[in-house]
Amino acid sequence: MLDCLIMIESTSATQGSSAAAEPTTLLRSALRGLACKCARCGKGRLYAGFLTLAAKCEACGLDYAFIDSGDGPAVFVIMIAGAIVVASALIVEIKYQPPFWVHAALWLPVTLAVTLWPLRAIKSLLIALQFHHKAAEGRLIERTPK
Repeated sequence: MLDCLIMIESTSATQGSSAAAEPTTLLRSALRGLACKCARCGKGRLYAGFLTLAAKCEACGLDYAFIDSGDGPAVFVIMIAGAIVVASALIVEIKYQPPFWVHAALWLPVTLAVTLWPLRAIKSLLIALQFHHKAAEGRLIERTPK
């Protein structure tokens, strides 16, 4: 499915005259995020390692210093994975009542898989949305006293 999203993104980017000339839609930003590509051009890689960000985009030169996803990706993944694993473990316990070692052997690898697999895509999605909405650090408004 992700390959289809990447193909849709690449064909829609090549049909336009220039990526910088036309405004980026929310859907296009989200697709770029899920594909782990640059939030501005959709061509350069976002990561240098598994979760280590590259210094800048290799295609358009966008400096990734503005990126601050914080704990957001981890929180989303933990909540979703926790619901999946706990619901599945309860169903298995009620239906089959296996010994505790079976639960440990079954749910530890499943927990690792459902937390690590989507973490990279969720992090890049939040980064792309941060870029799309021009999110920045909060600033106090300077006011003159009356």
